[in-house]
Amino acid sequence: MPTPVAVWVRVESTTLTAAAYESSGQQLELDFRDGTRYRYCGVASDLFSDLLCAASKGSFFNQYIRDRFPYAKLPAEK
Repeated sequence: MPTPVAVWVRVESTTLTAAAYESSGQQLELDFRDGTRYRYCGVASDLFSDLLCAASKGSFFNQYIRDRFPYAKLPAEK
């Protein structure tokens, strides 16, 4: 079975630069302006959609994602 591929979406934000979601594993990956990348596990697809639609991605992240899901810091993409 092929490995699911998340599609990266560039976002307009003072906090984030891009986001990707892999639905079968409910994994959200976020690239931050400081160059860090984090993976959050157990994130529902609706939450990813809401993040993309939020007027302030940073505020949405702080209110609904940060400290609410297990996460791991990932190596930054070159």
